[in-house]
Amino acid sequence: MKVNWGTAIVLAFVAFIGFIMYFVISMATNDKYDHDLVVEDYYQKELKFQTDIDKEENSKNLKTNVNWKKTENGILVEFPKELEVEKIKGTVFLYRPSNKKLDFEIPISLSDHNLLIPDNKLLDGRWNINIDWTYNNEPYLYKEAINY
Repeated sequence: MKVNWGTAIVLAFVAFIGFIMYFVISMATNDKYDHDLVVEDYYQKELKFQTDIDKEENSKNLKTNVNWKKTENGILVEFPKELEVEKIKGTVFLYRPSNKKLDFEIPISLSDHNLLIPDNKLLDGRWNINIDWTYNNEPYLYKEAINY
């Protein structure tokens, strides 16, 4: 059987399109290649973006900002020493961009200026930490991407 060049070009295009479609369908249906948003309520978070900017500006205006360091026991979050511990309220939210099932939130409950996030909740790798807290009804926000 003899195939002319027009038929060969059409067959090549059909084979190429079939090859691409196979990969598109396998990527869309395979759970291994999950492509969720980082947060579920993305649009609601986008609407309160300006308030987050204002909270971060409040944090930058402090004499000393919130700080963190890695210890043997986990992550130690240090709040400013000049503030009264009893008036600090809020939450610490850690989320893992690679796996939302590992995300967790810890309420801020302090006896001194330090908060320990236990090592057993953390896996090695990248985490995003959001510390949303208030002091004397003034809101503050500390955000950072960390490697644990």
